[in-house]
Amino acid sequence: MFMKPYSFFCALGLTALLAACHDQMEYGEYDDSQDWEYISSHWAKVGGFMTYVYRDLDYDFGQKLGGALLASATDESVYSHSGNAVETFYNGTWSASNTNSSVWGSAWEGISYCNLVLDEFTGLTFEDWELDKNYAVEMKRYNNYQYECRWARALYYFELASRYGDVPLKTSHISADEANALPRTPAAEVFDFIVSECDAIKDSIQHDYASVGISNNENGRADHLAVLALKARAALYHASPLFNKENDKSLWEQAVLACKELVDTAEAYGKGLNKSYDALFASDNYTKCTDEILFGYRQAVSNSFEKYNFPIGLENAGGGNCPTQNLVDAYEMKATGLPISDPASGYDPNDPYAGRDSRLAATVAVNGETWPAGNTLETFYGGANAQPISYATPTGYYLKKYCSPSVVISTKNSTTAAHCWVVFRMGEAYLNLAEAILNYTGSGYQTATINGKTTQTAAYYINKVRARVGLPKLPEGLDADSFTERYRNERFVELAFEGHRFFDLRRWLVAGQAKYTTIRTLDLERKISATDTTLRFNIVEDATTRANWSDKMYLFPIPQSEMLKTSGNWEQNPGW
Repeated sequence: MFMKPYSFFCALGLTALLAACHDQMEYGEYDDSQDWEYISSHWAKVGGFMTYVYRDLDYDFGQKLGGALLASATDESVYSHSGNAVETFYNGTWSASNTNSSVWGSAWEGISYCNLVLDEFTGLTFEDWELDKNYAVEMKRYNNYQYECRWARALYYFELASRYGDVPLKTSHISADEANALPRTPAAEVFDFIVSECDAIKDSIQHDYASVGISNNENGRADHLAVLALKARAALYHASPLFNKENDKSLWEQAVLACKELVDTAEAYGKGLNKSYDALFASDNYTKCTDEILFGYRQAVSNSFEKYNFPIGLENAGGGNCPTQNLVDAYEMKATGLPISDPASGYDPNDPYAGRDSRLAATVAVNGETWPAGNTLETFYGGANAQPISYATPTGYYLKKYCSPSVVISTKNSTTAAHCWVVFRMGEAYLNLAEAILNYTGSGYQTATINGKTTQTAAYYINKVRARVGLPKLPEGLDADSFTERYRNERFVELAFEGHRFFDLRRWLVAGQAKYTTIRTLDLERKISATDTTLRFNIVEDATTRANWSDKMYLFPIPQSEMLKTSGNWEQNPGW
C-alpha cells in the first residue's frame, strides 16, 4: 500500500501532543471550544490525527540534508557540494550537539500522536451518525485507525532502535515530564515489542481496503503485508551482529520465521517481483508496481529531487549524489554472472559498461548516454557536465534511480513529477530471508527446518532476485565467507539508493573496514588529435579515504538537548 499524506481529512495542531487529559487538550486549527467531545463527535475529526500519524514516517529524497542522501555517507555515492552536512557522518565532526538527524524528533512526534489516538479516540461508536449512508464504511475505516497507529508506532520505534539502540518505550499518552522520566529500554526489548505488536495486529488490520469500500484515493494506508514486512525487518536487525554480538542462533531462527511468513503470505496474495526493475522507481511506481511494493510513502509532485541530482550543465541542476566507482564495479557481467574482477567474467576495461547487469543502467548515468531526456552526458574532464565546473560529479557518474528523466527543471517551462519512496518491497523481502537462512544454517546451500517447516536455501532466494535481470545463478560450492560476500554485493546493487546501505554496514559491524571507507572514482579523460579520439578510463583507487571512522558511530548519539531534559536519568551512547 502507498502513503498519500495529503489524502487524509484535516491537519491538527501539534499542541495536542503533550496534553495529559481531554479537558486540557488544545487542537490547533480547532478553536478553543472544540475539545475532546467535539473531536470525538465525528469519525472525520478523529481521522484528522492520522495525517500526523503517517506524516513523520522516514524517507530520504534529500530533504533532510540539503540535497544529500545518507547514501553519500557510505560507499554508494559522493555528494558533489563539499561542505554539506552529510560529511559530518564520516569526517569526525558528528556529535551529540551536532547529530545531523531529525529522526529523533520526528519519531517521537509520531509516537505521541499514535498514543494520543490509541488512548483517547478508540472505541467510539458515533451513534448520532448511525443513519448516515456511509456509516458502515466509515466505521470500518475508523476502527482500523487503532491498528494503523500500532503499526506506525512500531515502525517509529524501529527507526529509533536501529539508530540509537536503547530508547525509552512510551506506549501511552503521557506528559512531557513523565516521558522524560522514562528509562531507556534495552534495544532487544524494543525489537521484541515491535515484533509482538506486529503479531498482535497482523490479523486485525485491513487486508484489502478496496474490498471494504475505501476509496483508492486513500490507498496509502498500512495493511497486513506492511505489518509483516516491518516484523521481518525488525527480526533481521535484531539478529544482526550490531544487536546480537553473541550470535544467538535463536534470534536468527526468529528472523527466518518472520521473513518466511512475509514471503509466503505476500506470494499467496499474488505479490512477487515486478518484471521491470526500472519501473520500481519511476514516477508512476505507486500504480504500476503494486505487485512488488508492499508499502510506499508518496510525496506531493515536485522536481526537487531532480534539481538536486541532475547533471551540472543543465539549468538549475545541482549535480548531487554521484555514484562511486565502488558501486559501479559491484555490478557483474550479465552473460557470466561473474564479478568484473574475475578474469573469466568477460569484462573489457576499455568498454566498461557493455554487457553489465542491467541494474547498472537503471541506477547510474554514464558518459555518452542520453540523460536526462535530450541531454548527451559528457563526464570526461572538460565535458559539458564535468569538472572543472563547480559541483560537477566528483566520481565520473550521476544518479538516475528515482529521478524522472522527462522532468524539466529549467526556470522556463519547468515540470514536476510524483515521487513515492519505497519503504518495503519484495526484492528486499527475498534478500532478507536469504540472509536469515544463511546465518541460521551457516551455508548458502542448506535449507532450514524450523517447527517442522522447511525453507528453500539462501541461494534460491538470491537467485530469484538475480533472475529478474537475467543474471545466472550464483555458483555452487562457495564457502560461507565467500557466499556472504556475494550476498552482500547482491544487496548492494539491488537496494542501491533505497536507504539500506547506511544501516546494513552498521548492523553487520563492518562500516569501519577500509573497503567501505575508501572511495574509488573515475577520472575520465578524452584525447583528441588527428589520430586519437579515444577515452581513457582512469580509476582513482583512493580518491577519498574516510579515515575518521570511529566505532562509536555504529549507533547515533542521543541529542544533547534531550539528555539535558532527563536530569541525568540516561547515559549517552558509548563514545559520545
